[in-house]
Amino acid sequence: MEAHNASIWETVADAIPDADAIVQQARRRTWGDFEARAARLAGAFAEAGVGPGDPAEPGSAGKVALYLYNSPEYMETYFAAFKLRGIPVNVNYRYLDDELLYLVDNSESLVVVFHSSLGDRIGRVRDRLPNVRRWIEVADDDAHLEGAERYEDVIASTGPAPRIERSADDVTMTYTGGTTGMPKGVMSRMGPGIAAAHAGLPTLLQLPALTPETVATVAAEQAATDSRPRVMSPPPLMHGTGIAAANWVLNAGGTLILVDGRTFDPHEVWDTVEREGVHAITVVGDPFARPMVRALEEKPGRDLSSMKCITSAGAMFSKEVKEALVEHMPQLLIVDFMASTEASMAQSVFTKDVRTDTAKFAMTPTTKVFTDDDRVVEPGSGEIGMLAVAETPTLGYYKDPEKTARTIREIDGTRWTIPGDYATVEADGTITLLGRGSQVINTGGEKVFAEEVEEVLKTHGVIDDCLVVGVPDERFGSRIVAVVSARDGAEVAPADLIAHARSKLAAYKAPKDVVVVATVPRAPNGKADYKTARALAVPV
Repeated sequence: MEAHNASIWETVADAIPDADAIVQQARRRTWGDFEARAARLAGAFAEAGVGPGDPAEPGSAGKVALYLYNSPEYMETYFAAFKLRGIPVNVNYRYLDDELLYLVDNSESLVVVFHSSLGDRIGRVRDRLPNVRRWIEVADDDAHLEGAERYEDVIASTGPAPRIERSADDVTMTYTGGTTGMPKGVMSRMGPGIAAAHAGLPTLLQLPALTPETVATVAAEQAATDSRPRVMSPPPLMHGTGIAAANWVLNAGGTLILVDGRTFDPHEVWDTVEREGVHAITVVGDPFARPMVRALEEKPGRDLSSMKCITSAGAMFSKEVKEALVEHMPQLLIVDFMASTEASMAQSVFTKDVRTDTAKFAMTPTTKVFTDDDRVVEPGSGEIGMLAVAETPTLGYYKDPEKTARTIREIDGTRWTIPGDYATVEADGTITLLGRGSQVINTGGEKVFAEEVEEVLKTHGVIDDCLVVGVPDERFGSRIVAVVSARDGAEVAPADLIAHARSKLAAYKAPKDVVVVATVPRAPNGKADYKTARALAVPV
């Protein structure tokens, strides 16, 4: 059987139709319902022309835009697009008119599925999107956009799309905002991602070996003993980390568990762990994990015995936060992935017996660090280079050949994906992550990586969160400013914070100024909002 999400999920639905596939508080979708509803939705998408594209033109398949909050309908829409060998397109639900218009137009989506509470934005742009053939509205409030089709009506009135053969080379597309310019659609082949999940899941969740052919059989055996994996994804599904967690648990025949709130509530996370017997949680580093630790301190004594692991990607995950989690759950395995939408480059494992420092990672066998002139950084040399991964399934950026050429390059006859993350290589072969090149601050002729400074500042006892930015400076070119928030009730003394940084970093890396805010600006997925932080650092 082909390594394809839709094909695997269909076989699981046939094997365990009455087992839960998706749970969001009281809303539950069995595997049978999940597949049947996605099939009918796929029938509607097919009527709009969604289908496979030209294999010689990656990204040419019909696309469906998902302008949705976390919900069972998100995953049904996602499944339905894949059933037709189409491409689901993630749309950030925070996008307003111009960003929404750009992404739907850039992706050439034929169908847009949206929550009714976001319908006013759709209403303001749809006349400028003639390529869209169907607008389908998921009710989450009393609003209704005139002319839009109601999601439940579409499912009730459409026959199921027939099952078809598919290819492991079918394309997935994830739009990533990055730090500059408009979002770009990262295209990848589906099969290698499934293979990587099947290779890693047995260790993470103590599962039998998995292949596309055996998932349904394993799921049926585990359903009989109520031991199928139950994985929670608190981050938004429209973010790469969130949808990756959804894919890997469903490709293991397990249950995807979603929180109900649309703002992150760590108490809801732990309440759900207790109620649903969650085995694993995916987070986006400290922005999620720190509040989760505070919630455990505020309400001790929870039954967390079901938890086996926490995985993370997309943001720094500090050693002290991992230590606090393991203190509450000694059985916990924490796997911190150094990954981007384009590639997974390294990982760090943390347990009660194996403790690794912040930003220290073991490279995958296919990862290297290259200098700007394409030399391999030698271990222990102290040189700074960019992380690169060989022969990834990433095909490039949709409709952006220039960015594709900068990111996917041939070096010494090998195809490398180089997303832009800088690191040094230690004598033992591990790497120390410095940060994304787009956040390098040039100050007085020196390069300073914002994330390196942020992690040091967060080790000060009063700091809850921080971002570091460069602002224009007549003398230094850029002046380093820290935008920080304090832990509950704490007072921040800027001079003490600057002295703390100078005690752990070269003096030129320490912030010159500190701006204290109630909440450090971040997106719902935990990603740093450097644009807003920079505006706070340079008030108008």
